[in-house]
Amino acid sequence: MNFYHVVFIILSCAIMVGYLNHRYIKMPTTIAVMGSSLLVSLFLIISGQMGLHGAGRGLSNMLISINFHDLLMNGMLSFLLFAGAMSVDLHDLRHRRWEIGILASLGTIASTVLVGGLSYYLLRAIGIEIDLIHCMLFGALISPTDPIAVLAMFRQLGAPKEMSIFLEGESLFNDGVGIVIFLTLYELAFNGHDISARAVSLLFLRQAGGGIIYGLILGYVAHQLMKSADNHRLQILLTIAVATGGYAFAQILDISGPLAMVVAGIMVGNRVKELNNEGESARRLHLFWEVIDEVLNILLFVLIGFELLIITMPVNQLVAALVAVPLVLGVRFVCVALPMQYFKRKQTYFPHMVKILTWGGLRGGLAVALALALPQSEYRNLILMMTYTVVIFAILFQGMTIKPMIAQSLRLQKSQT
Repeated sequence: MNFYHVVFIILSCAIMVGYLNHRYIKMPTTIAVMGSSLLVSLFLIISGQMGLHGAGRGLSNMLISINFHDLLMNGMLSFLLFAGAMSVDLHDLRHRRWEIGILASLGTIASTVLVGGLSYYLLRAIGIEIDLIHCMLFGALISPTDPIAVLAMFRQLGAPKEMSIFLEGESLFNDGVGIVIFLTLYELAFNGHDISARAVSLLFLRQAGGGIIYGLILGYVAHQLMKSADNHRLQILLTIAVATGGYAFAQILDISGPLAMVVAGIMVGNRVKELNNEGESARRLHLFWEVIDEVLNILLFVLIGFELLIITMPVNQLVAALVAVPLVLGVRFVCVALPMQYFKRKQTYFPHMVKILTWGGLRGGLAVALALALPQSEYRNLILMMTYTVVIFAILFQGMTIKPMIAQSLRLQKSQT
């Protein structure tokens, strides 16, 4: 079998797992798929320890040949962000724009600084010498959230939109902000740039500001072209052009492609109803991007599970990885609780909001991809192990245990009305 045969077989098996899960187990698809690939990885690792190296070695070699960072950052991410943004209701987003804006921007920056600073001192306390800039890079890559499994539970339980808009809106924008912070720190750490407040500010503003402005222009142009094309297939093709060519051009301009995709996706998704065919274009367009989103997420999460085969786990680094889990959760709680405490003075929110936003702020494939982007150094495997442990804990444990918390919040909300 060649590389493509293996990829297609893995994807087909993952889709079958999704089907069986939908019929019998009823877990969020991404959790079921990643859990299955983790079990297969563990089975292959144990088989290898027993001298049966065949399948495990072949799959490991295939995974090593895949540039996971390049696959996600330059291939899948533009589609995932555009598809996610297409489903966001702009009216709901505007209603909570200040809360979401603060959580996605200042919250992500604060999380980067707190995780980076605290991990620096904690790692040194357990005997691991590491530079502060590498800890800050870990803080930047682990701060963006990916609550896709939680959003599926919101829909399953019939939760009001107010619940999902916080996690969904924050996740879309903090992905872009987190990538900008990571790339800024990466430039300072590895490309010899002078570390100064001015250099950091200019790099951040160019990436973030340029990405948002470019996304607005891209979304407007795409909408105008779609209005003039009274053909469902052509309208879908135009959105594909936005998610591919638009993202590539943002990278050429050296601005934030992820932020551009989020802004353009929100514009196109909310203005598609204006097309003159009685809502048929909107229905077909949203259905197309829902399928794209589902397929890519299945592929992404099955690859995350199989990454276990190629990560080395020294004992001292395993301790650091276990310490990272409560550290990241604690910082997430602080970065959610403090701003929401301020907003609670003027607004009423759903019960247990801070707990749900904290526990539901899962980490996903973006964090793993950014960790894999780090150049080979004495710290790379440590950061990758810490990242992978946090992601696995978040998706499996947080994703599996948040359902009762959401259900309790809904019961309290009903009793108060």
